[in-house]
Amino acid sequence: MSHADDNAGTRRDFLYYATAGAGVVATGAVVWPLVNQMNPSADVAALSSIFVDISGVSVGTQLTVSFLGKPVFIRRRTPEEIEAARAVPMTDLIDTSAENANKPNAEATDDNRAADETGEWLIMTGVCTHLGCVPLGNGAGDFGGWFCPCHGSHYDTAGRIRKGPAPQNLHIPLVQFVDETTIQLG
Repeated sequence: MSHADDNAGTRRDFLYYATAGAGVVATGAVVWPLVNQMNPSADVAALSSIFVDISGVSVGTQLTVSFLGKPVFIRRRTPEEIEAARAVPMTDLIDTSAENANKPNAEATDDNRAADETGEWLIMTGVCTHLGCVPLGNGAGDFGGWFCPCHGSHYDTAGRIRKGPAPQNLHIPLVQFVDETTIQLG
């Protein structure tokens, strides 16, 4: 009897176990991201709203809050900012969609982006639509609105992309006024 005959069963067993183990690891690698990225249930999604007191926000200033893990800019615009935003023709805009969850499929006019009829309140998700950086506000950039320092996107006083690599306007979350000093996000 040769030495090879003694070990033939162990080599075959090893190949079976190694193949099965590799299959289990590969299956787990495919299934794991799918299981962990499922949408939240309806009861969890229903709790996805916050109330924000805006009584302390004076004209020309901005409040930043965190909502669903992202910054949300709540700006109380000056009459000059509103006028500048309303004077922009649609042909000057890169993205002509309002990107407003409250008004789907609306054009990017200032009226369709503002949270109230007077245009004083502008509420946007503070995430650049290029690669997700947080833009600087308070009149930053070439158009007096927001500027993304990561790759140079410039947004106007209505949060619309005017220059740079960002493909879309800053998004507007679901928002409603509960009363004169409180808004609900979500």
